[in-house]
Amino acid sequence: MTEPVKVDIPHKLGREAARGRIAGGVGKLTEMFPGGGHLEQRWDGDTLHFTLSAMGQTIASRLEVFDDRVHAEVDLPPMLALFAGKIRDKLATKATALLK
Repeated sequence: MTEPVKVDIPHKLGREAARGRIAGGVGKLTEMFPGGGHLEQRWDGDTLHFTLSAMGQTIASRLEVFDDRVHAEVDLPPMLALFAGKIRDKLATKATALLK
């Protein structure tokens, strides 16, 4: 298993507003992965757990919402680990735009 992709995205929205923006935009995550895919999601308190199927692989991820930041962790299967840098960059860019 490879190391998860980890990104902290700062925001000034407060926890509830950030959570609302994430809930409204999580469906766009499929655009970040080559081949897109199917998304399943569930909230556990202020943590969004989601799985995305892409390129025949399943990616498990978490977004933990704090008052001033969102901590994202994406567990990539070995086949997709080659894309870790690009996925980290896209996640940081798109999540930052979502939280502005």
